[in-house]
Amino acid sequence: MRLTALIAALLLGSVAAAHAQEAQQIQRAASDDGRIYVQAGRVLLDPSNGVVQRDKTLVIEGNKVVEVRDGFVGEGDVVDLRDAFVLPGLIDSHVHLTHQQSPTSRLENVTRSASEQAMVGAGYARKTLMAGFTTVADLGASNEAIFALRGAVQRGDVPGPRIIAAGSAVSIHGGHGDINGYRDDVMHLLSPESICSGPEDCMRAVRLQVRAGADIIKITATGGVLSNTAAGLGQQFSDEELAAIVGAAHRMGRQVTAHAHGVDGINAFLRAGGDSIEHGTYLDDDSIRLFRREGTWLVPTLLAGDFVARIASGPNNFFTPAQTAKALQAGPLMLDMVRRAHAGGVRIAFGTDTGVSAHGDNAQEFALLVRAGLTPLEAVQAATTGAAYHLRIDAEAGRITPGMPADIIAVTGDPLSDVTTLEHVRFVMRQGVVYRAE
Repeated sequence: MRLTALIAALLLGSVAAAHAQEAQQIQRAASDDGRIYVQAGRVLLDPSNGVVQRDKTLVIEGNKVVEVRDGFVGEGDVVDLRDAFVLPGLIDSHVHLTHQQSPTSRLENVTRSASEQAMVGAGYARKTLMAGFTTVADLGASNEAIFALRGAVQRGDVPGPRIIAAGSAVSIHGGHGDINGYRDDVMHLLSPESICSGPEDCMRAVRLQVRAGADIIKITATGGVLSNTAAGLGQQFSDEELAAIVGAAHRMGRQVTAHAHGVDGINAFLRAGGDSIEHGTYLDDDSIRLFRREGTWLVPTLLAGDFVARIASGPNNFFTPAQTAKALQAGPLMLDMVRRAHAGGVRIAFGTDTGVSAHGDNAQEFALLVRAGLTPLEAVQAATTGAAYHLRIDAEAGRITPGMPADIIAVTGDPLSDVTTLEHVRFVMRQGVVYRAE
């Protein structure tokens, strides 16, 4: 273990007692039979079928749902959600827990150690959980920081969602994902091992990420809005490099998701057999055909597009000139992109790119998806069963059913009529532990 990872683990462990005490204060004591009875007035057990059931009791034992009973039953430890709408914990397929965009972001890149990033991430993980997101995919962070945070959450040292972590993105030298806009010696110092050039070198980068602990491989197939370089938003990896990356990852049992804005990079990655596209801003009819042919998932991150466009066009813009130009170019196009993809039958998984926008605001993506043509139910499906299938965790997340982890949230009102109710979660249970109850 690197020293920075060890320090991060020790620092995270030092706050474990406080967080454990907090969870104990919120969580009700178990009943005599060791079970928690969650009484739900309305409940969407399986979002894929859209059936809302009434007057059910979810029986929780340990970290799992063991029964769903008719009526309101249970003695001892009863959670009264009879006036609430209950649904599975939400899944955000694209976050960055260890940082958040701000006027000081560029300075923090060179002043915060990996251990500090992990500690910052612990705070953001808690905010994310309290917002009702019980699972996230973190798609780009320091290996040391995010893997330490993932472990801390798994052990119960800190409260947070389940983290599927990519670690450092596999990127080209000088491209989106590499270090840009600093002194040359600083960039050489900060550039991660996942930066590569040429098919053989890119296979090496993938294998190093798997060895380091990556659950999923994230690549930057095109330029990006927030990289501080005027390199555009088009394809950056060559076709040969993309094929090498996808092949190496699949041979090691990892799916590959690609940050991709430009249509050339989107289509090249889809032809290479990639598993999902993040953003997809300039997709075209050929892209939609490839998405459907391969069954590939689109993670639109509308909230990120909305955020960068508002910052870049506002009076308090803190982006660099290169970032501003790309934000104004790409941000306003994303709603129409999702309209076309949805109308074309592309499978959509919920993802926000939070860390660009503020942590805890993830649920604002729902309203944007509805503006782009999804029904409220389809938006909920994208953040539950859809995201679970996309991330290949559908046996563990996205539904409430006996044998699956007890990841459960509740809101007041009906999110299938007004999806913005999901911005105000009142109850959060993750793996049988109640973290929020209002």
